[in-house]
Amino acid sequence: MGDTRNRIGRRVFLGATGAGALGLAGCIGDNEPEQIDGGGNEDGNSSEESPEGATTLRMRTSTSTTAAYAGNQGIAAAINENTDAVFVEAQTSPGTEANIGALQSGEAEMVYIQNWSAADVREGAEPFGDLDFTMNQIFHYYDLPWFFCTANEGLESLADIESDTTISPTPRGSGTASALEHALEYVTEDYERVSQNYGQQASAMNEGRLDVGVGTYLNFEIVPGWLQEMMGTVDLRILEVPTNVVEAWENDDRLIAESFPGSDLENAAFAPEEVWSVAFSYNFVGRNDLDYDAVYEFLTVLYENRDGLAEYHALLSQLEEESFWIQNSYQNVPFHPAAADFYEEIGIWNEEFERGED
Repeated sequence: MGDTRNRIGRRVFLGATGAGALGLAGCIGDNEPEQIDGGGNEDGNSSEESPEGATTLRMRTSTSTTAAYAGNQGIAAAINENTDAVFVEAQTSPGTEANIGALQSGEAEMVYIQNWSAADVREGAEPFGDLDFTMNQIFHYYDLPWFFCTANEGLESLADIESDTTISPTPRGSGTASALEHALEYVTEDYERVSQNYGQQASAMNEGRLDVGVGTYLNFEIVPGWLQEMMGTVDLRILEVPTNVVEAWENDDRLIAESFPGSDLENAAFAPEEVWSVAFSYNFVGRNDLDYDAVYEFLTVLYENRDGLAEYHALLSQLEEESFWIQNSYQNVPFHPAAADFYEEIGIWNEEFERGED
């Protein structure tokens, strides 16, 4: 795993109000940075007409108010403005399970999921036990690292957690909850599990109802508005992670452990020199029988226009870096043959990756 400091491009601080604000929405099965005024029609989906003869790629992310969806609209615009061979339609979705279901039913060609769910698909866990296709990776979209934080001066490290410590590792039912609960098992299973929405954590801390909450740092460069509000409301302290716990996270195939400089969270009351997090890798995937030429054209056009993607949405800025396209790929999930060929041709293919069958 590469040092995340090497790929942090710039920090983006987006306020909590206004059309450009980022917060975090917790839909059932997923958590995404929320953007006010996501755009699109009433259901959030594009109503454009595809050019005659173009192959339509329906891409699903999350709900219409999320940055995930807004960024996908930017991808659609970049593709549709630069080729008539494929047409991208950005579509909304309630979350990961629905996205895999859309591939199964043929209602979408390309969807995003995160690594925790990718492992469930790979292992055939419910509700993914009866899929009639092999899931193929296409490209990396963004990373969502989660770290633990507190307003309790008596807590400095995860090692300080006791049986009466109240912890909200994201709200119950969220897509990240089970993974963060699993990560905490390397510290202790003896704590009081509570459930607080992201924007309610600060008030719960002030009222003594929450000892440990969570924060996130989208793509290791965007501080969401609700976290800024937390740091302005309470003396927010980022918890240290014991070395043995970091090692356990790094050795767990189901987790992605990554770190970033504590100085990036400049408004926190305290942050360790190195903030360790459990990160989620959101990648676009498709069926193994998705049209080869359409995938190749899609990647080619997006790649050729990568330098201007951030103009469509800040979320896309990391795609300017070639290595980001295959970063945090899913273990034992093959790449679509067109993606494998494309990445090999531009010189970023890793021989440890698996190429899907044509």
